[in-house]
Amino acid sequence: MSAVRIKKGDTVKVIAGKDKGKEGKVLSVNAKNHTALVEGVNMVTKHAKPSAANQQGGILHQEAPIDISNIAYSLKGKETKIGYDFKDGKKVRVAKATGEVID
Repeated sequence: MSAVRIKKGDTVKVIAGKDKGKEGKVLSVNAKNHTALVEGVNMVTKHAKPSAANQQGGILHQEAPIDISNIAYSLKGKETKIGYDFKDGKKVRVAKATGEVID
């Protein structure tokens, strides 16, 4: 598998699956499983029993992980691939479409 170039806090766009076209912020990335949690994308319904933390219990709606291959980095509303470059002796992420430094 290739390296995961998406990081927590990035804005991404879903390019495949039931939520195709939606944009959201990455909440977490799991490089081992090649998945990411994206805010408001791939919502699932979970039934929770009452517990000390959740007195009420009931039906919860939460994000489920989505495969990294189904999302693309979104720069100003357009998808772009991410590359790496060295600027001032530091390795930085670069948008391949525009050449703009991401972080």
